Amino acid sequence: MSDSHTLNRSAAVASIGAALLLLLLKAWAAWSTGSTAMLGSLADTTLDLVASCATLAGVWVAAMPADDQHRFGHGKAEAIAALFQIVLISISALGIAARAVEQFVAGGRTEAAADGIGVSVVAIVVTLTLLAWQRHVIRRTGSLAIQTDNVHYQSDLMLNLAVIAALALDQLAGWRHADPLFGLGIAAWLGWGAWTASQQVLEQLMDHEWPAEKKDRLLAVLARNPDITGVHDMRTRTSGNRDFVQFHVWVDPEMSVRQAHRVMDDIEARLQAEFPDTEILIHPDPEGLVDEEGPASEDVLPHTCDIADHLASQPRDSA
Repeated sequence: MSDSHTLNRSAAVASIGAALLLLLLKAWAAWSTGSTAMLGSLADTTLDLVASCATLAGVWVAAMPADDQHRFGHGKAEAIAALFQIVLISISALGIAARAVEQFVAGGRTEAAADGIGVSVVAIVVTLTLLAWQRHVIRRTGSLAIQTDNVHYQSDLMLNLAVIAALALDQLAGWRHADPLFGLGIAAWLGWGAWTASQQVLEQLMDHEWPAEKKDRLLAVLARNPDITGVHDMRTRTSGNRDFVQFHVWVDPEMSVRQAHRVMDDIEARLQAEFPDTEILIHPDPEGLVDEEGPASEDVLPHTCDIADHLASQPRDSA
């Protein structure tokens, strides 16, 4: 546990350090070249730094245990931090697009292409080094936060290559519209990234249900328990790095409270083995009792049993 925390912290510090170094280099390159594409890359690196700090803060708060004022924990702190990043990304995308349009209309040219290209090459080397360390940490700890950061920095490679292409086409090939066009492309990429991330954030803030495949896996575990005859009123959600699930199960109406408690403990142990970091709430009902209305009253277990039988009948991949 301690080693995992140390590795995750080292990856976060490395991410912040790399962003600080690249921020200084790209600020100088954007000033010396006047490139909109480089300005876009600078904005993305600035967001990398803010994102790394905000993610670190969000993960730290989300990891805090539940207290009297936050009985479900602090998991949504990660989503709030991500929402803050999305606002910054959107503002930056609009600013870069406006600068690109202005440069396109005015017909401005870039300068000192060699400086900009050199900085972009350094950025690629630094990013590749960071990605290699992050992949090592992910293999050791499986950290979701570091995985997300890793994906984001992979996209930075494409941005730096776009800057090199824009400067080369402008200065070496004489295509004066290359830089603003690449700037618009970077702005569009940032906007698309903000839109995609916003969908995930809103799903978590709105307590979106688990994906169907994940729910089917959970119900397949329940279907293997012979002491329950049905499952209904199932509700699932995710908050930060923790999952929550609650449901009602039908049991033999003649079962004693002690026996029912044993069955619930057994179900919880099986689910925890398959779904760690999940808070589980189970309510036992006498078989056939329906105290809900609408879809919540429907038994979802038979359908899952059919799925489990179907999957069991399929030939296994020899690989």
